[in-house]
Amino acid sequence: MDRVPGLSVRLKLTLSYAGFLMFTGAMLLAVVWVFLLRYVPDQARMSRGDPYIGEPGFFSPSRQDLLHAFAPRVVEMLVFLLVFGLLGGWILAGRMLAPLTRIADATRMAADGSLSHRIRLPGAKDEFRELADAFDAMLARLEAQVAEQQRFAANASHELRTPLAVTQTLLEVARSDRSRDVGELVDRLQIVNSRAIELTEALLLLSRADRGAFPRAQVDLSLIAEEATETLLPLAEKRGITIETSGDITPAMGSHALLLQLTTNLVHNAIVHNQPDGGTVWVTTGARPRAVTLTVENTGERLSPRLVATLGEAFQRGTERIRTDHAGFGLGLAIVKSIVNAHDGTLTLTARPAGGLRATVQLPAP
Repeated sequence: MDRVPGLSVRLKLTLSYAGFLMFTGAMLLAVVWVFLLRYVPDQARMSRGDPYIGEPGFFSPSRQDLLHAFAPRVVEMLVFLLVFGLLGGWILAGRMLAPLTRIADATRMAADGSLSHRIRLPGAKDEFRELADAFDAMLARLEAQVAEQQRFAANASHELRTPLAVTQTLLEVARSDRSRDVGELVDRLQIVNSRAIELTEALLLLSRADRGAFPRAQVDLSLIAEEATETLLPLAEKRGITIETSGDITPAMGSHALLLQLTTNLVHNAIVHNQPDGGTVWVTTGARPRAVTLTVENTGERLSPRLVATLGEAFQRGTERIRTDHAGFGLGLAIVKSIVNAHDGTLTLTARPAGGLRATVQLPAP
């Protein structure tokens, strides 16, 4: 933004210091003039005394005499205060504004794309240190977000390239082998295309949750949990998984569609990553004075804390990359995490001692 050139803050502070010092000095000299010189007589008095009785002589100057002697000294003192105020104010303002120079340099480096630089302003805590610490924290968050976005873009490109490469391979095979069954080719292309569409929709949903661009209304998490479990009940029965739901009315503020997607992802993840047969999924909702909770637990293999800590990242899978009819893209829990963050909540993932995962979503109470 182009701005009209003006005085620097250091010069403004210097002039302010010098002006204040000059004003204070002038006030003190005015006090001397008003309250002292007013009692001096207008006419000079002189007495030679009487040497016979030992009376000494004296001379009492007039107000005009004292004014002639006082005025030059006043001018000299004001000039001294002006010079002292300008020099001292310039040095003092420079020392006071030195931290702003480091903050400005760090801002320019950040604008040029260097987010790894930190101010790390030393000294006791004051306004400048708080500003520098807040700026360092902002740079750290920006650096982490940029790194996450770059990693996400790379992973998304890789995932989207896979179905396109498979499609290209199938088309090349069909072109080279005219006698190949067209129906089989169409079926395989439809499967690949469907997975590409699912991945694209998941990426769009993740982006929508990150932006927080959705209307909010009061919803009931317990009803959303029942709706999600009813939708996924055929998949659970097919895999021999039992779903148990419990909880009272759990009011919350948010998007019904996003919270339903959140619950569906958690329950789907609990069904898919469960025991081969005879597993269980527990879905529980509850209300507290200041928060509401949604907990989804499942049986399954024992998970290490290191693996659990990475499950909320995009394209992170908790099991081997096996292409089954319900194989995911590693975006389920990442979408859940983004939806929770968009609703100002928290997502906690912990490994169950007996095996499996416990996912707890906590949202602010309405």
